[in-house]
Formats: sequence, C-alpha cells, structure tokens
Amino acid sequence: MSATTNNSRPPIGVGVVGCGYWGPNLVRNFARQADARVVAVCDRDADRAARVAREFRVPTVVTEPAALVRDAAVDLVVIATPASNHFEIARDALLAGKHVLVMKPLTTRVDHGEELVALAERQGLMLAVDHTFVYTGAVQRMREMADAGELGDIYYVDSVRINLGLFHGDINVVWDLAPHDISIIDHVLGGRLPLEVSAVGACHAGSRTENIAYVTLRYGPELLAHVHVNWLAPAKVRRTIVGGSRRMIIYDDMEPSEKVKIYDKGVSIAPTSGADEVYRQLVSYRSGDMHAPRIDMREALDVEAEHLLECIRTGARPRADGAAGLRVVRILEAAQLSIDSGSVPITLAPAPAAGSSVVPS
Repeated sequence: MSATTNNSRPPIGVGVVGCGYWGPNLVRNFARQADARVVAVCDRDADRAARVAREFRVPTVVTEPAALVRDAAVDLVVIATPASNHFEIARDALLAGKHVLVMKPLTTRVDHGEELVALAERQGLMLAVDHTFVYTGAVQRMREMADAGELGDIYYVDSVRINLGLFHGDINVVWDLAPHDISIIDHVLGGRLPLEVSAVGACHAGSRTENIAYVTLRYGPELLAHVHVNWLAPAKVRRTIVGGSRRMIIYDDMEPSEKVKIYDKGVSIAPTSGADEVYRQLVSYRSGDMHAPRIDMREALDVEAEHLLECIRTGARPRADGAAGLRVVRILEAAQLSIDSGSVPITLAPAPAAGSSVVPS
C-alpha cells in the first residue's frame, strides 16, 4: 500500500462484503477514518456494488467474496451478508491472514462460532462482531454504572425491540433482532452467560419462521433478563430497563436526546423467614430524583470503526470480540432450541475460555 496517513502510518486496507442495507453504512464510516482506506467492495449484484464504489470512491469492485479475500490490499474483511453466509466467508478470510469484522450474529451455529474464535486465536488475528449498540454512549454509560456499583445489586433487565418488518428469509425474529438486546445485556453484565434460557415464539402472516418471540435469561435466583422481539408491531420501540437495588435506568434509543434516564429509586428487602406482615415491614422503598446524564452522541459505527482500527494497530482486544459474539450465539441457539421444544428451559454449559487474540499488523 503506497498511500499514507498524516502520521506516516500506512492506512489499513478495508474490504466490505455486502452492499445491501447495512454495508454502505460500514463503507461510509471506515472511509472517513484517517488511518484506513476502503479498497474493495463486493456484492453479488454488480450494479449495487458499483453504486457504492462510485459514491465512496472505492477502486475495486468484485462480485465474489473469494476475490475480495484474495486481494493483497485488503487487511480487514468486513462481512455484511445474510447470517447464513457469515461462517464461510469469515473462515476463508481468517485462513487468508485477514482481520475480520462480522455483522450480528457472528454465526448461526455455536460450533461454527467456536471454530472461528479458535481460528482467530491460532492465526493471531482480530475477530470482531458488529454489536453496534455496545459502541453507543448510552450503553457505555450503563456499563460504567454497573461496574462502579452505582446500580447496587442488579435485579432484572427488561428489553423490548419491536417494529413492523423487515421479514428475513434465512433467519427468524430471534436471530435478527435479539442479538442487539442480548449483546447490550451481555456488555452491561460484564460478559456473564446465563445459567438457563427459555423462549416462546409464534409464526404469523404465512411465515414459516417466528416473527414474534419472548426470551428469558436466568442468571441466578435473583437476576433475570427478558427480551421481547416482534416484526408485527405498529410502532418502533427500542427500550431497555435495568433495575437495581440502588438505581434504575431506562434506555430509550428512540429518544432524540435524553436516551438514558437514571432514576434514584430502589428497594431493599431485609432477609427474614417470618410471616407476611413481618416481611412487609422489612421492605424499604426509596424514591428520589430522575436525571438524564450527558452522553456521547457520536454515531456508534464511527466509534466502532475507529476502535477496531486501533485494536488492529495495537493488539488490544475489541470491545465486542469473537468471544462476545460467541456468547450471544450460545444464547440464541438455546432460545431457538427452547422454542422448538415447546418452551422447555435450556441449561447452558460453561463457555470455553478461548478468546479472540489480536496482534499488531
């Protein structure tokens, strides 16, 4: 690569596979980074790929992922294809010595996710997943509060992500929408896997896959998370509530400015084995003020692109690495198994310790 950035470092060559709904957003955000250059785009629809290339002045247009992966100018392969194609393209890219960013979900099978995480580790390459909301100022603020103990004991997380459409042919609503909410929960809770997953779903409007579902994650006797996803809702709702013993949070992504509201409300329950009357006397409620903190409103994809390029440069672990992507896939697969088995709770085995290791390029 002959081009250089202002600090004389050669730019990281980025190739984007998939120029449909999400791909152009990724091209735009990587193209604006000072130490990167989008050198190739790929889409089976040559006209669509050519339009994206013209808009962002990308020099190479191909219609087959293998051609982009073979391109010596590409250091980072960004995969924005249907989920069913993620594994094969990501595996080929890692084998070719490329860093990889995959859209959610990482894969549609746990064993495929495990293979990619292990392969990235062996190759010394970055494997990252586009858990976009993890890079928002709102979710970062929630994580900081949880880490600092400002919420107290977290009792529950309740998340709703509903809208009218879009129906997908290769995945159902759980695999399409729930990765967003599960990745938020995973990040706020510090990467904990639930002990048990149960789910119920239904198919409507002639669909052969679930277009509405409710997923429950049990992290222990005192911590539950619940995710409601729906393609058939009349309005778009993106809301997460985190309830703690000291404070509670409402994160509403549809709010234009005050996306996070922190409530100084909580409840304390003194342990007792006495009668109901005694129990009621030992419950203490606190109701204080609400405030909306100032949060970073920078576009999440811009933050993510900058962060991942820095990870490639320095060898740091991405905020949403392959291990995080694999945890989400484990939960999704368990939820699907629960739906298919009539809502039977599925116990999750402990996750392997393997992670996505990164070395400087």
